[in-house]
Amino acid sequence: MMKIYDDVKKCSYHFIGVGGIGMSAIAQVLREQGHRVSGSDRNFDKHITTDVFFKLADQGISLHLQNGSGIDENTDFVIVSTAIEEDNPDIKKARLLNKTILKRAALLAEMFNPMQGIAIGGTNGKTTVSCMVGYILDFAGMSPTIIVGGCIKNYVHHSFLGNAKAGTSTIISIEADESDGSIISYTPCISVITNVSKDHKTIEEISRMFLVLAHNTRDTLIVNADCPYLKKTDFTHKDIVTYGLCNPAAIIAKNIVHKSFQSSFTVDGHPFQINLPGRYNVSNALAAIAVARRLKVTDDTTSAALRQFKGVQRRMDIIGEVHGITVIDDYAHNPDKIVAAITATKLGCNRLIAIFQPHGFGPTNFMKEELIHAFISVLSPRDILFMPEIFYAGGTTRRNISSADIITRVNKCGKNAFFIENRDDIIPAIKYHAVAGDCILIMGARDNTLTEFSKKILHALQNAK
Repeated sequence: MMKIYDDVKKCSYHFIGVGGIGMSAIAQVLREQGHRVSGSDRNFDKHITTDVFFKLADQGISLHLQNGSGIDENTDFVIVSTAIEEDNPDIKKARLLNKTILKRAALLAEMFNPMQGIAIGGTNGKTTVSCMVGYILDFAGMSPTIIVGGCIKNYVHHSFLGNAKAGTSTIISIEADESDGSIISYTPCISVITNVSKDHKTIEEISRMFLVLAHNTRDTLIVNADCPYLKKTDFTHKDIVTYGLCNPAAIIAKNIVHKSFQSSFTVDGHPFQINLPGRYNVSNALAAIAVARRLKVTDDTTSAALRQFKGVQRRMDIIGEVHGITVIDDYAHNPDKIVAAITATKLGCNRLIAIFQPHGFGPTNFMKEELIHAFISVLSPRDILFMPEIFYAGGTTRRNISSADIITRVNKCGKNAFFIENRDDIIPAIKYHAVAGDCILIMGARDNTLTEFSKKILHALQNAK
């Protein structure tokens, strides 16, 4: 079999599910490096994520319906994510032509492991940290290759999604995902573990994967001293750097000042500022600072980069403000992320109106009790929570839970919580309840249309007065 990835010998890659955030990132880097890249997506003919497809096509990535038409005799490798079923027409065509079919993680590991790799892992915060790290190193002139799970606003423009950049150096910085187990495939020079909490898998399962990542790390392991599970983990590693806000650590933030959508702090007396709210984003910045210091980027340079870092799309993303009401779009989908997003948002508003769309019946059922506790713990008596029905992305699953089950429990604890099955039917309720000083926080994952939904809310509010 020919080598999966060779930066010199150019190959032809076809991505099944190219519109996904992780798949599109690799596809863009390969195309920028001169490889022939094509892709298909089940949403390509549904006009659901047209902006994604326009930008991929603008970069020279040929797009096809998911009917096998994108695979031919000249295709070298067919790349799939874990979400692709065996009966997919592209898979059938690849098998008919005897093409090599590879998981996304296998290709990324082939690209990553021979390089000076930086892998950012953790149940929460890894997207923001990996985007910060990539931007800092690029700002510092180190020309890294960047492959992340979010769109860096500084890089988003008419042709680029912002979740990838091909560099010219040997440095590659990636977001290492634990949800599909691929994190154990990487052998980084530097790795970061931001925290451990229940999400796609149990804490025990996730912890075992992070232990493997630590073992595979060649040089420096950076860990969050504030995470109770990481504190108890015995990492047998020669070079461990800790960071934190609350516990003793090598890199500690002091003099923290929170403003509405801005935080400032010092590290060893050096001032830093980020245009992001909340303690958890200060913690994310500390992890990025730790990586930058390990690569001998000066604090002055890192501080300047973080000041210019615009953030990540769908991570505390301000859609707009009208009549004193702010609309925010966020990817929060597990209990810890929900608590962090709500807590950060409440720093800059009089009252919170939250909309949470759970994704997947299985994951929602898996985290049901934790989700209920999260909302009960962080919502005040004045706050309002709306939930539409669970987002269903396809596949076989047991529909043994509803958003209504969560709302009923949250209501019983004295919170203002409402189940409205159809998401668009929430908009009139928002128009009725929202007043100046409110923040409307839309939360949910895996559904690219949530950003458009957020814009619909803003538009409705513009026309409400």
